Amino acid sequence: MRKTISIIGSGFSALSAACYLAKAGHTVSIYEKNETVGGRARQFKKDGFTFDMGPSWYWMPDIFEKFFNDFGKSTKDYYQLDKLSPAYKIFFADDVITVGDHMDKICKEFERIEVGSSKPLRKFIATAQENYDIAINKVVLKPGLSPFELVTKETVTRLDRFYKTLSKEVRKNFKNPKLISTLEFPVLFLGAKPNQTPSFYSFMNFADFGLGTWHPKGGMYEIVKAMKSLADSLGVTFCTNSNVVKINVDNKKAQSITVNGKTIVSDIILSGADYHHSETLLDTNYRQYTEAYWESRTFAPSSLLFYVGFNKKLNHIEHHNLFFDTDFENHAEEIYDNPKWPENPLFYANFPSVTDDSMAPQNCETGFFLIPIAPGLEDTPELRLQYFDLIMNRFEKLTDQKVQDHILFKKSYCVNDFIEDYNSYKGNAYGMANTLMQTAFLRPKLKSKKVDGLYFTGQLTVPGPGVPPALISGKLVAQLIQKNEA
Repeated sequence: MRKTISIIGSGFSALSAACYLAKAGHTVSIYEKNETVGGRARQFKKDGFTFDMGPSWYWMPDIFEKFFNDFGKSTKDYYQLDKLSPAYKIFFADDVITVGDHMDKICKEFERIEVGSSKPLRKFIATAQENYDIAINKVVLKPGLSPFELVTKETVTRLDRFYKTLSKEVRKNFKNPKLISTLEFPVLFLGAKPNQTPSFYSFMNFADFGLGTWHPKGGMYEIVKAMKSLADSLGVTFCTNSNVVKINVDNKKAQSITVNGKTIVSDIILSGADYHHSETLLDTNYRQYTEAYWESRTFAPSSLLFYVGFNKKLNHIEHHNLFFDTDFENHAEEIYDNPKWPENPLFYANFPSVTDDSMAPQNCETGFFLIPIAPGLEDTPELRLQYFDLIMNRFEKLTDQKVQDHILFKKSYCVNDFIEDYNSYKGNAYGMANTLMQTAFLRPKLKSKKVDGLYFTGQLTVPGPGVPPALISGKLVAQLIQKNEA
């Protein structure tokens, strides 16, 4: 039965859901508060430089391919995808680890650091691949309605992988701190400390070493453009500069949304906006989760970001670069255990123009720097400047070059901007962490328990943070709507 569906927000999960629901024959409209679609995956352009403002890592290419395949399409119908070689560099205080585009290259690098480490690495990645197959083909495709969704013959025989931590598993097999950091880094995408993340999530290591790191030519925003193009072809209506201020409920049924002074009547309302914010659009008695509930959750970090245009090509860098020249665990504690501005932060630097000359003017470099920080911190211009100076000085030292005199412009982005632009809870950047007690059915629900016809999607619900999980979240909620509302 054809329904009128209003979707709040236009991030990856909302775009995914819109495509599936439109394909099923529903009348779908998206309401986006900002000028352009894409949610946190917006694009910033200035003076010939192109920046992805949000996600910059293209992992799990199979998930993107499956999404477009569901509509009889392929990623190559929309954008050119290149595998990065090397995938990325990790700068330590006294060494640099280069992660290659193939297991043989990675094993060789591990052996350089710690003789004999390639054997446990291959075993670890084989287990990670097993976990990936179970996760992607079984676990993440469930809507998080019941604990029994996790009970399959594959998961029951591997229960220990849900109760042991990734950190314990890594440290059992590897002793060198650099290799430990290299293997613990990918779960930071899940938004939690490695010693609080189930070892089952080693599937992220297979996504990294097994499937590789990719780049859509033109940047990550090409995926947004591709999904919008697909949605357009399916008849989805887009309304930008349309800030939804109220979800109207009558007799426990979602009836309409209020946007730009108008009331838009809908059979179904789906929010792809921040889950906490979405519930504030409801009268208090219709909210499922209290402020105390949100306060008690473990949230993924926020970020201090800098988008920088350089007037020359930089040396000794790759497309993706991690700077782990300070203490990994201390920084993690300053994010999760004792939230404060970090003393010696790890940081990440992305230079897409190293492999894609469309991202910067000739003989220039597009630079994107990211410092993970605790959500909810004080955010001032003075603090931003202090941390920019700190990381640029370290960057110059570690890459053995002077770059600060070659900056044409810089733009910063932090907690206040995440709140202003995305209504993000405490200005978090990546949603709710995937800890053991915040996995699958223990995450906020796709369907409201208190309001009929009201649904949610995105990184605070199942399956969790990250772009591929967001695509899956949109599919899961579309299937649930089809099942419940048909």
